Amino acid sequence: MTGVLVVTGTGTGVGKTVVTAALAAAALARGRTVAVLKPAQTGVAPGEPGDVAEVVRLAGPVTAVEPARYPEPLAPATAARRSGLPPVDPAVIAKTARALAQEHDLVLVEGAGGLLVRLDDTGATIAGIAGLLAAPVLVVTEAGLGTLNASELTAEALRARGLACPGIVVGSMPAAPGLAERCNLTDLPAVTGLPLLGVLPAGAGSLPPEVFRTAASGWLAPPLGGLGRR
Repeated sequence: MTGVLVVTGTGTGVGKTVVTAALAAAALARGRTVAVLKPAQTGVAPGEPGDVAEVVRLAGPVTAVEPARYPEPLAPATAARRSGLPPVDPAVIAKTARALAQEHDLVLVEGAGGLLVRLDDTGATIAGIAGLLAAPVLVVTEAGLGTLNASELTAEALRARGLACPGIVVGSMPAAPGLAERCNLTDLPAVTGLPLLGVLPAGAGSLPPEVFRTAASGWLAPPLGGLGRR
């Protein structure tokens, strides 16, 4: 897997950052160079590690870029407005991603929240950035109840905007999955029309980095540079 890949979620807290780290680790294991771009980081204080720092911690030596940071844990547009800081400029983010792609085999653009979370007060979203880049969008979703509806809505929104989507990754699968989690592994591809390209175990982000890096390829299917889900 090379080029630019946008990573979005069906909501907040579904595991986008850990999945992004797994994608980066799998690419690094194949000898690829990787950059991770987080257009807007919210909910962190100055000097506090954000999502890109977590990707570096877990995956290893990737280029980490965080153009905008806002202290309150809100949607980027709201957080920017309340902080008095400039909002994210999609054109600048797209330009940054293209520049990174000139120097790296893989550029991962991790969104904030879901596909249509507002980045500014004009209605900019991570979907719009993907459109500017003509980049595919990987969807990270939950394992349990509610995931089918949220995943299908996200898939429909991608299609309505003409955005390519290689598939879906479950960001956190319990060690002892219940009936809903087990059924959803079958039902997610059926309701979204997208292949299931990965399943990360719950607590993956708490693993020691060396263990995470060794295991990451096994959580992802070959289209994502992994070895699992054949």
